[in-house]
Amino acid sequence: MDFLQRTLDGLLEAGPYALVGLGLTLGFGILRRVNLAYGASAMVGAYAGSWLHVRLDWPVWAVLPCVVLVTALTGLYVQWLCFTDTEQSTGSAQRASSAVSGADAREVVALASSFAVWMQLEQLCVNLLPRHLNPFPDVAVTQEWTLGQLGLRPDRLLMCIAAAALVMWVAHWIRTSRTGLALRAAANHPLAAHLSGLRVPLLQQWGFVLASGLSGVAACAVLSLEGQVTPMFGMWMLMKGLAAAMIGGLGSLRGLLWGAALLGVAEAHAQALFGPLGRDATTWGLLLLALLIRSARKTAWAPAGGLHA
Repeated sequence: MDFLQRTLDGLLEAGPYALVGLGLTLGFGILRRVNLAYGASAMVGAYAGSWLHVRLDWPVWAVLPCVVLVTALTGLYVQWLCFTDTEQSTGSAQRASSAVSGADAREVVALASSFAVWMQLEQLCVNLLPRHLNPFPDVAVTQEWTLGQLGLRPDRLLMCIAAAALVMWVAHWIRTSRTGLALRAAANHPLAAHLSGLRVPLLQQWGFVLASGLSGVAACAVLSLEGQVTPMFGMWMLMKGLAAAMIGGLGSLRGLLWGAALLGVAEAHAQALFGPLGRDATTWGLLLLALLIRSARKTAWAPAGGLHA
């Protein structure tokens, strides 16, 4: 029975992991580069929400949209600072075709600059609210449902269902809508998209902002059940999102659900057997295994896969 309870707890934990990984998967699929400031952007939104909640006593229905908005604007700042091409010929065929090339100096610069912005944004948050624990609007349900001898928190179940529904909706939107088709074209075939008349840099910019907004939604969902935010939240967002996304196949929206479920269940059993250190070791072990499998199949993360539902 303990095994079943831990498995159920791990499956429910997949909801937050899928939400956190959704924006990271979408952002990587569009730009083909990992944004290390992903968690820090959500942290800025979360700290802004905490500040509004504590200092101005704003209600939860007003705080949560502000968190998403601030996170999206912070993502726009990160995209402009780290991921905008430096070529003068904006929108040219040469610039569009350069997105399909392999790793180059610009990718290294983008990765390093996003790490620097991560540090900058974290310090901004700490300066805004110096305390280690900062209150966040709490909507958690303390009661627990019982299914025989199994315990089930309804708020966790609702988050898990909502996360799966949101991921599936985004995958459907990317696959069937005109905007989704344009984003996939700009991500997977930028030269062809440019020659078809699409404004590839603008599509990449708005896709990045959308991914950042989704990270703000994830921050709201996770923190509204925790009731507090700490300076480690940005790191948690990045690590859990990156692990779930890479296990499921970075760039695959549907694969993200399987990656989040596997990560949640494995962590739940590892913590019961080995404690918190075992839980963290399992996360990194699964991430390393996913990278080794992809490497053995000679499947690159970037040009070969791209953004897909």
